[in-house]
Amino acid sequence: MASPSTCTILFILFSSFLLFFGDAARPSFACAPGGPAASLPFCSVGHPIKSRVKDLLGRLTRAEKVRLLVNNAAGVPRLGINGYEWWSEALHGVSNTGPGVHFGGEFPGATSFPQVITSAASFNASLWELIGQVVSDETRAMYNGGQAGLTVWSPNVNVFRDPRWGRGQETPGEDPKMAAKYAAAYVRGLQQPYDGKHGRTKLKLAACCKHYTAYDLDNWKGVDRFHFNALVSKQDLEDTFNVPFKACVTEGNAASVMCSYNQVNGVPMCADPNLLRGTIRGQWRLDGYIVSDCDSVDVFYNSQHYTSTPEDAVAATLKAGLDLDCGPFLAQYTENAISKGKVTDADVDAALTNTLTVQMRLGMYDGEPSTQPFGNLGPRDVCSPAHQNLALEAARQGMVLLKNRHKALPLSPSSHRTVAVIGPHSDATVAMIGNYAGVPCRYTSPLEGIGSYAKTVHQKGCTDMACLGDQPIGPAVDAARTADAAIIVVGLDQSIEAEQRDREDLLLPGQQQELVSKVALASKGPVVLVVMSGGPVDISFAENDPRVSAIIWAGYPGQAGGAAIADTIFGAYNPGGKLPMTWYPQDYLQKVPMTDMNMRANPSKGYPGRTYRFYTGPVIYPFGHGLSYTKFSQSLAHAPTQLSVPLDGQRLVSVNATKPARTKRAVRVTHAKCDGLHIPVHVDVKNDGNQDGTHIVMIFSNPPTGHSAPVKQLLGFEKVHVSAGSQVRVEMAVDVCKDLSYADINGVRRIPIGEHSLRIGELTHTVSVVAEQTRL
Repeated sequence: MASPSTCTILFILFSSFLLFFGDAARPSFACAPGGPAASLPFCSVGHPIKSRVKDLLGRLTRAEKVRLLVNNAAGVPRLGINGYEWWSEALHGVSNTGPGVHFGGEFPGATSFPQVITSAASFNASLWELIGQVVSDETRAMYNGGQAGLTVWSPNVNVFRDPRWGRGQETPGEDPKMAAKYAAAYVRGLQQPYDGKHGRTKLKLAACCKHYTAYDLDNWKGVDRFHFNALVSKQDLEDTFNVPFKACVTEGNAASVMCSYNQVNGVPMCADPNLLRGTIRGQWRLDGYIVSDCDSVDVFYNSQHYTSTPEDAVAATLKAGLDLDCGPFLAQYTENAISKGKVTDADVDAALTNTLTVQMRLGMYDGEPSTQPFGNLGPRDVCSPAHQNLALEAARQGMVLLKNRHKALPLSPSSHRTVAVIGPHSDATVAMIGNYAGVPCRYTSPLEGIGSYAKTVHQKGCTDMACLGDQPIGPAVDAARTADAAIIVVGLDQSIEAEQRDREDLLLPGQQQELVSKVALASKGPVVLVVMSGGPVDISFAENDPRVSAIIWAGYPGQAGGAAIADTIFGAYNPGGKLPMTWYPQDYLQKVPMTDMNMRANPSKGYPGRTYRFYTGPVIYPFGHGLSYTKFSQSLAHAPTQLSVPLDGQRLVSVNATKPARTKRAVRVTHAKCDGLHIPVHVDVKNDGNQDGTHIVMIFSNPPTGHSAPVKQLLGFEKVHVSAGSQVRVEMAVDVCKDLSYADINGVRRIPIGEHSLRIGELTHTVSVVAEQTRL
């Protein structure tokens, strides 16, 4: 999402004021009984949605249609249709970032779940969907109360490619497979589709996957997202950047996709017919609408100078497949574009068909909301005890134990009665919820959470996150000397990593490192370092310091973050989270400009590659790292040693003809018979310790040599709870065509033929994949 221009902000605010407060007597829904359109076909729930949309479009004037092409769509009073604000947000809770949500009155706040990167650390798809369901309940409740929209522009499923990206916190991490699974799960939770009449699936909410595509730079060394041309290979586009978006549409059935500001290979995303109309709507079969990031159309005209006139910009974006403009551009220039022959009324109708269809699937033309499904949701369904308990549980599952020297954790309340709570995040509240958050039900700070277990002595040590200049480090050191243990809560916040703010380095800001080292040196008891951040931090100094007993990464843990941190430190919760991104050393940045979009390493140029899939150099902590208070062991119960890939019998050769070496053979996915083609993998997980806990089974693969496939690739994951001393079997199925394949230099997906190594923790199992020619 954007920070719109001043003109756009005033336009949105004024229009939103009119939408919400301009006519107190106006009904809050279309097709009201006794209204001017109640008897018209588009208001008839007994008719198919397609015919209802066609009927409505046929009744609108050109001017009325044009004002429906923007996010703050104008009403049509003569038909009893009120204005609608499309822009609502629900990234990890109902958010008032967009103008479609208003807190106050009966809805003073909403449940604020952990930031996405923290929830991703749970590796728990069931949790992601459940969070989506709760957010859906609360959004619908606020909609019923007139304080939210039903079209939420969430989730953000961009791959966290570069550790400096200020918005990496909003994403599910660096792995496209994991991001894809998150996207589908969260979208299902938000939308909760149900069967409507005439076989058309209706929606509780309409989710939107953003920002398509190859968007992961905001503002770095003078390069900003409004001017950046991302040079992306077909290979990287297919097997990295587009993977989550494809899953969002084809598996999650998302009702919308948002195109981003940046150009991809010289073409603005919101004007690219190949990637919008061709890929999203053509190949992936989007059943919904495509929306621009805010002011994107204005940006590619006024900032990128992609077209010579505003009317040409209208034509470029509508013909590319855009249906809705966040911003006023299409409302201002579309009528002129039609008059000048740049676009036609049919182009406008095509866009409105997609947006109106989504509104009708949401029930927005079905009359009084209280009589519809979910019409009973209200204030009691927002910030309910069950929802707030889920926010706490999600924060707990997102805690990642990075270090636990000599099993210093968990602390004992009886042995550690007085605890020094130190650091710039020690009493964090707003910082815990990250960005794109709303107004939480309440906060539990780390200081408050720890105080429920022990007597606390509080000294911040840094007055703010920058921690520059004269800082009160001395009193913090003194507090550590007198306490039974010291808990130091450091990290980043939105002043350091945020939208339009990429990081300059990977270090703790200012004197935070000095604070940690001095407190660790002075403390008479164990020292626990808690890092609160969205992106990775080079804390090698603390990892290597024997005086730092334990390290926990808490991400941005949401409204209940302080309680989750304390529960983890004192052993009420056994941590099981894993890092969803690689933590690199600071010197990694010298080798990788943010503007270089290549995922794969290029040793000849000294380019090390990105993410665990392609980078093999030194790390602070690897993707998937995370410890527990108990010990788990894994054994392979079942997996085949050979798998035959049946080929289309019409093809005599389904391998790379230009690569004669057998190790380089690879079958095109489109030439394979993929239905039911899975590798069954059964893993026994045993808890060898004396404490119950959760374990995440992660299956990686190393491909045969000779391919440009990732050097390591996540095939699947499953979270399982295992009681102390017991054993649980986890059965997983690896989808050969989706998970074992990679994209060649032309973006064509292929399955490497040869020896694939499956890695599950310390286990290695080899599967020989062979091509089996069949004839029809």
